Amino acid sequence: MADWFTVDHLDVERLLAEWRWLCPNAASLVARDAFGNLFLRDSSGQIYRLDVGVGKLVKVADSESQFKELAVGKQEEWFSESDEVAAAAKGLKPNANQCIGFAVPLVLRTTSTDHNPYVADLYDHISFLGDLNRQIARLPDGAEVRLVIEAKPD
Repeated sequence: MADWFTVDHLDVERLLAEWRWLCPNAASLVARDAFGNLFLRDSSGQIYRLDVGVGKLVKVADSESQFKELAVGKQEEWFSESDEVAAAAKGLKPNANQCIGFAVPLVLRTTSTDHNPYVADLYDHISFLGDLNRQIARLPDGAEVRLVIEAKPD
């Protein structure tokens, strides 16, 4: 994605609907990467990175201005810039409402290096990963997981 900070068109409440178990407080969207990870500003102005692949929320800056200053040197760590460029070279170029997803979510991946990336709808992808990460959040690392696809209860 050419500009990680172009996020005004996105509905943060919709993006976070399945992540309220991890992000219960009000937040605004500051940035996102090509893989659907979100950078959120809380009510005190602090910036957090929601890693949707593995279900982690980590503070990365004390303010939005500090975040933007730090982002200049953290393109790789925060935005996976080289992975984004490599995906684009393979034809995976998500638009403003899409992201790059993986057939086997990162949180479930073992030692396989076969990522099977694809372009996904941003809202669907983040919602799916929020629900999945919530369901396995209390399991110990390495726990065996069996996926059963069912209709979500209302």
